[in-house]
Amino acid sequence: MKRSRAFISALLLTAVSASFLTACGGSSSSEIIYDKDVTSEVRDAVNQAAAESDLLPDTELENKTVKWLATWNINPDETGKNKPTELVAFEEKYGGKIEWIKCTWENRYEKLSTLISSGDSPDFFAANDGDAFPKGAIQDMFVPVDDYIDFSSPLWEDVQDINDGLEWNGKHYMIVTQPVGDKVACVYNRKTIQEAGLEDPAELYKRGEWDWDAFTKMLKSYVDPAKQHYGLEGWWFEFALMNTTGVPAIGMENGKLVNNLADPAMERVQNWLYDLNTSGCVALGVGDYGWDSHPEYVGEGKVLFYPVGLYEFYKEQSTWKATYGDDAFFVPMPKDPKADAHYIPVGMEAYTMVKGGSNHEGVARYLDCKRFVILDETTGDLADKQFREDYGWTDEMIDMQHEMQELAEENTFFDFSAGVSKDCSDLLDQQLRAAAKQGVQWSETFDTINSTVQTFVDEANG
Repeated sequence: MKRSRAFISALLLTAVSASFLTACGGSSSSEIIYDKDVTSEVRDAVNQAAAESDLLPDTELENKTVKWLATWNINPDETGKNKPTELVAFEEKYGGKIEWIKCTWENRYEKLSTLISSGDSPDFFAANDGDAFPKGAIQDMFVPVDDYIDFSSPLWEDVQDINDGLEWNGKHYMIVTQPVGDKVACVYNRKTIQEAGLEDPAELYKRGEWDWDAFTKMLKSYVDPAKQHYGLEGWWFEFALMNTTGVPAIGMENGKLVNNLADPAMERVQNWLYDLNTSGCVALGVGDYGWDSHPEYVGEGKVLFYPVGLYEFYKEQSTWKATYGDDAFFVPMPKDPKADAHYIPVGMEAYTMVKGGSNHEGVARYLDCKRFVILDETTGDLADKQFREDYGWTDEMIDMQHEMQELAEENTFFDFSAGVSKDCSDLLDQQLRAAAKQGVQWSETFDTINSTVQTFVDEANG
């Protein structure tokens, strides 16, 4: 089976008929229900495909409502997004629906804990942010999924190795539907590159020359605070560049967390980040720049590189151009010249089943539908169509996104820096940025934090 592009399952079919309904509940207040559905023709096609496929289990759900706790709604909402294809498949094949339990980023785990302790658990929880696992399994918030999902089945077999690599105490707690390559891209403005007499990073990438050395050379050539020419900006670049070594700060091997701070690759990348800081290539804190992030400076020709997730471009063209300029483009993060492959930050579409949830069977069938859509060859074409028509992307942008996805699939690894514990996450988040942001040498940082991080890891491993 052909694995289709990773972003497609989160995207929506573009042929829709929108109707916005107001439904009144038992209270006097009204709740707006956004029912931006696909056309009847598309729904019929999904129904037929799901019915004819031997990938989706033929079963009747006793409980057709699945409760979902997250900061975002799977259903259509006030953003105007359409109904996801996998939700259409879930409705057509199993008569299912998703009930969203809203939370904020800050109170996600507090709300999850409260719902579990009150006996009103949601059925599943978003795990794509990297901080749910293995922390949530250790804290007994999540349950194994092995009774509900067979990762060796044809529907799941191409992500079986990924999921098997995330076993905890011999059980699967994570459900990774696919790795994704759009976690962080290196965004730039081609007009700025051209006016500075530099070569387009996209051309360097095509020739296999887009690496740390080329990246550094361009930054040092461009930076001149007196001309308001600043180098590297954003709040994501440190971990994004660290990930290009292919060695996560905290990895997982044989079902156990591993502290990789002593790995030579970590020392190498931290020394490079220190050099970028001391040579003035990091914009924050340089000259009159200040400490606030200014993505709009990319569009204004003041910042050369701004690493950020491609979600910044998953919006109307006028919106992303207002920030990054008419000539905005992106490439993968540069290759570590000493790494054995071109590694980039790899995200995941991932979920967990919550302790006390009453409909884990429904969760499994919904995620089966998600996998079904991912494997469907036609859905990728619909996704590309949406990028062109709704977001104003060029074919070149779509091709580059495909390149990033292929890199993520070919060289998949995950960093569990945020997944050990909150204390460990906070420590690593602060200290692993010190070389780039404060000009602190790695030897000093390593001596300060390594033993503490090892203690956190040992405690988590039990």
